[in-house]
Amino acid sequence: MACHPALESWEDSASADPAQVQSWWRHRPYSVLLATGRLFDVLEVPAALGLRVLGTARLHTGVLGVQRADARGPVAVTAAGRWMFLVRAGVPLRPELDHRLDVVRHGAGSWVPAAPTRMIEGPVRWAVPPEQAQWWLPDAEVVQSLLVDALGTLPERHVTVPRQLSTTRRST
Repeated sequence: MACHPALESWEDSASADPAQVQSWWRHRPYSVLLATGRLFDVLEVPAALGLRVLGTARLHTGVLGVQRADARGPVAVTAAGRWMFLVRAGVPLRPELDHRLDVVRHGAGSWVPAAPTRMIEGPVRWAVPPEQAQWWLPDAEVVQSLLVDALGTLPERHVTVPRQLSTTRRST
């Protein structure tokens, strides 16, 4: 099952209106895709990096200070091992992250699959459901800071990383 927008003009047609969504689903059930760049962006990273950042944010709440504790927010995980951190919109990638092919910022013009969407490699699931994070979106700067810190502690590996097929990889 491929994961892509069902409509060519998806940005103009996207809707949260229950009647409209129900109408679309009556004709053909689709995957649930979240359009990024307006209310939130997504920082997509490999599993080892995502797990390290999530662990740091959980274990050191209160120890790292208020700003680092505020890194906790919704996190989705793909079966291919990609972690997607939902963050407040509008912040470009830091230079330390921008050159990395395994770190992707989904902003305006992009989208990500929402749990429990099924993809070819398996379902997307929530590592941290939005309800558990009380629908809180952390500042992108805070999450990016944790990503940079975690990169300094991970061993350097050269592997091919599957990336979500999106119309726009990195938003400006």
